[in-house]
Amino acid sequence: MFSFFKKKPKDEPASVVEVIPAINAPAVEPAVESTPVPVVDKPSWFNRLKAGLSKTSSNLTTLFVGARIDDDLYEELETALLISDAGVEATQFLLESLKKKVKEEKLTEAGQVKNALKILLLNLLSPLQKPLELGRHQPLVMMITGVNGAGKTTTIGKLAKHLQNNQQSVVLAAGDTFRAAAREQLTIWGERNNVTVIAQESGDPAAVAFDAVASAKARGTNVVMVDTAGRLPTQLHLMEELKKIKRVIAKGMDGAPQEILLVIDGNTGQNALAQVKAFDEALNLTGLVITKLDGTAKGGVLAAIAKIRPIPVYFIGIGEQIEDLQPFNAQEFVDALFG
Repeated sequence: MFSFFKKKPKDEPASVVEVIPAINAPAVEPAVESTPVPVVDKPSWFNRLKAGLSKTSSNLTTLFVGARIDDDLYEELETALLISDAGVEATQFLLESLKKKVKEEKLTEAGQVKNALKILLLNLLSPLQKPLELGRHQPLVMMITGVNGAGKTTTIGKLAKHLQNNQQSVVLAAGDTFRAAAREQLTIWGERNNVTVIAQESGDPAAVAFDAVASAKARGTNVVMVDTAGRLPTQLHLMEELKKIKRVIAKGMDGAPQEILLVIDGNTGQNALAQVKAFDEALNLTGLVITKLDGTAKGGVLAAIAKIRPIPVYFIGIGEQIEDLQPFNAQEFVDALFG
């Protein structure tokens, strides 16, 4: 580890930067492409996803066992959707659409109604499925945000590995200058993935982000991921700092950051939706990463997001391992939910 000083960019303070040297994957010629689904044991991934969503699933699917198609079923289904944190708007939308579908198609069996609900939910969630494009920008600058405890720094480490698996070289910027533990955690992920981490002991996180972008441009690195301090949407002074980081990154590279991702904990339900709204209003989010879906009874929050603030869900996570973070696939998600 060594330190060096950069010349002060115009209107920006100079910053002391620590660089953990590592050999990145070789740079590739820019070419627009979509992130392919990483090579994993798909049955294993699907089974883990199904197990992770089992609590949410049981609340929904058990209603249809031997059920009669009547008002009682719809009331129970409404309760189940609300308990799963699908939200009032998405719940009403799904129920009204389901009743209409049952009437028009003259459905009489509980299994038919269950399949109809499955199709409606898939149609609702499908717009959230969007691949992360690689190669359109050189470098691609990704700003990663989220509240404390959402798994933001761990997600960055996992995403770095995914990007490397897609032949992308990566540099990480430790923009969480408030917590030494966050810098140390990111450093560990950097060493584990053999990527460069740019950090400083204290000071302006915007300067760290600026230096990371400059370093990536100079070295021909494909992707820059900027970690930021976790904060609640109600902490207005910290939200303003996020806006400053975004502005300073744009000074370092016109049009950057091209991706602004919010990492949210899938267990927080409607609170997660509130986070999406607040961060989107402050930063104009381009994508979401939903973590900790394993064991949650609140998997319906994706329906709430799809109905209220349909921001693409790039990845979902169901565990601690690298392979437990995968691109969001609406069909897989619904299949896992309905068993």
